[in-house]
Amino acid sequence: MVQRPRNPLSKRSRAQQTNAPDQGRRRLLIAGAAGAAGACAACLGGAFGISRFVGAQTSPTPGAPDAEAPDNGTPLGSPDATVAPQTAEKGLIKRKQSRWFRPAGGNRVECRLCPKHCTLAPGERGGCRVRENDAGTGYTLVYGNPALVQLDPVERKPFFHVVPGERALSVSTAGCPLECRFCEVWDMALVSPEELYAYDLPPQEVIRHARGMEARAVSYAFGEPVAYYEYVEDTAALAHENGLLNLLHTSGYIDPEPLAELAPKLDAVNIDLKSFEPSFYREICGGELEPVLEALKQLKAAGVHIEITTIVIPTLNDDRAMIARMAEWIGKELGPSVPLHFARFYPLYKLANLPPTPVATLDEARATALEAGLHHVYVARVTGHEGENTYCPGCGDTVIKRLGFVVEEVHLNDGRCAACGQEIPGLWG
Repeated sequence: MVQRPRNPLSKRSRAQQTNAPDQGRRRLLIAGAAGAAGACAACLGGAFGISRFVGAQTSPTPGAPDAEAPDNGTPLGSPDATVAPQTAEKGLIKRKQSRWFRPAGGNRVECRLCPKHCTLAPGERGGCRVRENDAGTGYTLVYGNPALVQLDPVERKPFFHVVPGERALSVSTAGCPLECRFCEVWDMALVSPEELYAYDLPPQEVIRHARGMEARAVSYAFGEPVAYYEYVEDTAALAHENGLLNLLHTSGYIDPEPLAELAPKLDAVNIDLKSFEPSFYREICGGELEPVLEALKQLKAAGVHIEITTIVIPTLNDDRAMIARMAEWIGKELGPSVPLHFARFYPLYKLANLPPTPVATLDEARATALEAGLHHVYVARVTGHEGENTYCPGCGDTVIKRLGFVVEEVHLNDGRCAACGQEIPGLWG
């Protein structure tokens, strides 16, 4: 029997959905334009009366107040659960002490959140731009200060094996430990928090918004959630208390200890495996490959649902032999049922000189991964491609039919193929 899920997109909006990077949203994040308020007005303003920031700018706030620990506040869903309108503000709004700094002598501190282990003198910030040493104490500067708050289908994250057709409320802040030359949100992730318009939206307010919008999940995506780890951790705990899923889309550039503490709060993680060549990570991303592979194995061992995305960039990571090695590693270390998304590259940021990925290259990458034994290999950002659908590895029938981010049909019974009973891994309930 065909199940038609509740779809967050109307028939009118289907024609508007493309899989190219959302240039309009990204332009609104640039300081001096409408900022994050413009990016969020459609969902936050429409649902809760948050106004769009259109005029005066506020100056950066020296000595921004420290954030308080999150609380449950008014019970969500009760008649008293209201959200006050607000505008986005430019400048530091709040900060919070981070427990992921270690003393390094002479008021210096070492950040142990990501593999770069930045050692900071007083007043210095890490390479992520959002973690600072203030007189020998390490702080995160983006706690509860999202520059992006956005309601989307879960398919946009992308998650193709998680509650198809449902919606997730995404939050993201400034900051990233990597420096990818093809970053699609460089004007948010690769700038300091003072350069962005952001909301004062502590964890309990994120949950209040998500519940009010009838979202099924909270998503930490678009930017790099490792950079706003403390915000993710506290919000994720409240999300589970309120029956919401936690979805993380990340570079996976994180140390084992903080990942081990966060993993129990996560339901699904999509990691960008940008290449299987260490040189690519060093030269194009400013990082290392090995920590990402270790994060994938750690999440698998923790029982977290994993999906993987690779943006296929012409001449840089489209080598078929490399893709075969990557697919073989995924099958051996993580299992052949882990979904792998090959996403089309579009020229932007520091790789604007390169062309978009030819569809034939994506077809070849998908065929290579399937030949290596992976069961669920997708083509992303090519609307209408057969690689958008989920197929049963047992009988070959289509179990989920998609058009872009729109889920058109679901042929699953309790997580199994409706035709042959083959189990399809994922979070379906």
